[in-house]
Amino acid sequence: MTGPAGRDPGGRPVIGVTAYGEQARWGVWDQQAAVLPQNYLDQIAGAGGIPVLLPPMPGVQAALPRMDGLILTGGADVDPARYGASADPHTTGVRPDRDNAEITLLRRALDLRIPVLGICRGMQVMNVALGGTLIQHLPDAVGHQEHSPTPGTMASHPVRVGRGGLLASIAGEGTRPVPTHHHQGVDRLGAGLVACAWAADGIVEGIEFGPDGSGHPAPDGASFVLGVQWHPEAGTDPRLFQALIAAARTRIGSRVGEFA
Repeated sequence: MTGPAGRDPGGRPVIGVTAYGEQARWGVWDQQAAVLPQNYLDQIAGAGGIPVLLPPMPGVQAALPRMDGLILTGGADVDPARYGASADPHTTGVRPDRDNAEITLLRRALDLRIPVLGICRGMQVMNVALGGTLIQHLPDAVGHQEHSPTPGTMASHPVRVGRGGLLASIAGEGTRPVPTHHHQGVDRLGAGLVACAWAADGIVEGIEFGPDGSGHPAPDGASFVLGVQWHPEAGTDPRLFQALIAAARTRIGSRVGEFA
């Protein structure tokens, strides 16, 4: 039995991954390109998925019915106008085209019940798309630089995962070090979201739907919606990617009748 475009429902899930739209250089070329750090793709493939880049273009959400999961990746600051704020002097490099594409992708993924993992900026996009707000420059709020101490490199700090919920079911409750690089963070939570992990300074490091779910079902084997502020693609713990792939497989299995 095969699915759309010859997909085998028991095969590797196809995971859409949001790409950056940036000026890039390779060989003799220097031009606008859709780019993404390779470690995202390696982690997806290592967990048993097939990564497909989703560029920040109008209408990209039309690809989602062909996807089994979605990852919203890291990158530039979300435009503060999206959550009704003026830009802080430290808010730089906003990409309105990417904000538009990713917020639309998330909303469409929720409608289709496609498993979603938001990473760093991706978690912030999730929060803003659901009506939440962001802290625009963490050092001003917490008085230190531990979330992104050195430009261009990953730092490490401890994160405490709370009891119960989706993240705890994947990573276990308790405290562990994570790779990190961000200067913004979640402030007011979006509708239906609850915090599920925190840094030592109280900054929210994980979000998921609570039991009420803002009109969407609470995350379970068929509805996986999770955001983390750290960068699991840069670490050695594959469990978040494995869990996303498992949720995508569950979704494929639940739709086998549609594929017949």
